[in-house]
Amino acid sequence: MNQTTNTILMIRPANFRMNEQTAVNNYYQHNIDDALPATINVKAQNEFDAFVEKLRSFGIHIIVVSDAKETDTPDAVFPNNWISFHKDGTVAIYPMFAENRRLERREDILEQIEKEGFLIENIVDYTSAEEEGVFLEGTGSICLDRGNNKAYCALSPRADEELFIEFCEDFEYTPVVFTANQTVNGKREAIYHTNVMMCVGKTLAIVCLASIDDKAERKNLLKHLKEDGKKVIDITEEQVNSFAGNMLEVLGKDNEHFLVMSQAAFNCLTQSQKAQINNHCKIISSPLDTIEFCGGGSARCMMAEVFLPKK
Repeated sequence: MNQTTNTILMIRPANFRMNEQTAVNNYYQHNIDDALPATINVKAQNEFDAFVEKLRSFGIHIIVVSDAKETDTPDAVFPNNWISFHKDGTVAIYPMFAENRRLERREDILEQIEKEGFLIENIVDYTSAEEEGVFLEGTGSICLDRGNNKAYCALSPRADEELFIEFCEDFEYTPVVFTANQTVNGKREAIYHTNVMMCVGKTLAIVCLASIDDKAERKNLLKHLKEDGKKVIDITEEQVNSFAGNMLEVLGKDNEHFLVMSQAAFNCLTQSQKAQINNHCKIISSPLDTIEFCGGGSARCMMAEVFLPKK
C-alpha cells in the first residue's frame, strides 16, 4: 500500500487567530498582543497562499477550499484533524476537543473532493464520541504508516485510547500506543497531537524519543519502526518546539518524494539531520510563522492527504 500521495486537501483560512478553546492543552499557541485579528488573518492567508504555490511548483496536486467567513473557525487551516481519506474509498470523520473546531466539518468539502474525480464509497463517523467527552483528532492524533498497516498514537486529552483501538479495528491497522510529553512550566504535560513529535514517511521516521518518558514505550516504538525498515531520525524537544516533528512526505511530479515542513522546522535541523533526510527524499520548506505562533500547528497539520480511488 502507498504511504504517500500526490493529492492534498488544504483549507484557506478566513477567520484565523489564536483559538482560546484549543490553547488549554496546546502549549505551542501564543497570542500576538498588539495585532488586530484581521491583520493576523491576512498574514496567515499570505503564508497559506505562498505555501500552496510552492507545493504546486513541485507538481503536488492541491485541492484548495476556502473556510466559511460566517463561522467562528480559527483553526480551519488544519483540516487533517477532522477528516482522513483512505484508498478503499472510505472517509473517516473525527470527534474534536474544541467546540468551535466541530464547525470545520463541512459536507460541501466532500462534494468538492468528488468534483475533483475522487470516489467516496463509505463514511465512518466517530463524532458521536464528543457526547461522552471522548476525542480522536484524525491524523493529528494518529500517525499512519499506511504501507505497513500500523498506526501510532500518543495518548492525550485529544487522543482516547479506546477510540483509537476502535479506529485500528475498523481500518485494519496495528495500534502502537505511547505517551509523549513536553515540559511546561517545569511540569511534564502530554503533547496534544502525535504529529507534533513524530512523522512517518515511506523509508524514514522522524521522532522525538526524549518526549517518551516511559522506556518500555520508547523501546516498543523503536522496535516497530525498525522492523518496518524505517531510518529513525531523532529530534530534540527544542526542535519539536520549532515544529520539526510536524512534517509530511508527499509525491511531486514524476513520483518524486518530498518531505514538506515549515521554514522554522528546516532552520532548526542540524546539517546531519538534513543530510539524512536528503538520502530518502528532497525537502520543501515554506515560512509559516504566524500560523505556527498563533495556531500552534504547522505544515503537516495543514495538509489532509487524499488517498481515495479515482472515479
